[in-house]
Amino acid sequence: MQPTVTHNEEDQAFYATVKGYEAELAYSLPAEGVVDFTHTFVDENLRGQGVGEALATTALAYARAHKLRIRTSCSFMKAYVQQHPEYQDLRE
Repeated sequence: MQPTVTHNEEDQAFYATVKGYEAELAYSLPAEGVVDFTHTFVDENLRGQGVGEALATTALAYARAHKLRIRTSCSFMKAYVQQHPEYQDLRE
């Protein structure tokens, strides 16, 4: 099951809720044209089910659509981007 990811610009975060459990990918906008993915949290009950990947792909699609360069202060996002060459062009 692919989780539904929502984006809350005011909170600067992407969220997913599955069976009452939550996951979040927070970001900041430290400079013009730059998004820094700062923190990922996936509830223990959702881990290993692709929820983190759904957050990552949605957030990276957002960055691409808005022509933003990315920083990956979050260790999960750093590893995810390193493992997926299709996102290397977004790196700052």
